[in-house]
Amino acid sequence: MNAQIRGLRVASAIFALFTVGHLLRLIKQAQVLVGHYSIPLWVSVVAAGIAAMLSLWLWKLSSTSPK
Repeated sequence: MNAQIRGLRVASAIFALFTVGHLLRLIKQAQVLVGHYSIPLWVSVVAAGIAAMLSLWLWKLSSTSPK
């Protein structure tokens, strides 16, 4: 496995962890405060979707990269 493939897979795993974190926030309905402002839950829906798509895309790129 070369460095490019390894880098793509590490980035994919990091985005997968972000996805899991946002999904856990949605399941537990945890509030996130920035200063005195509460971040709405719909932000985690959008962020989880984007992170999941990036994770899958990077994993697919790592699988189709030249060996």
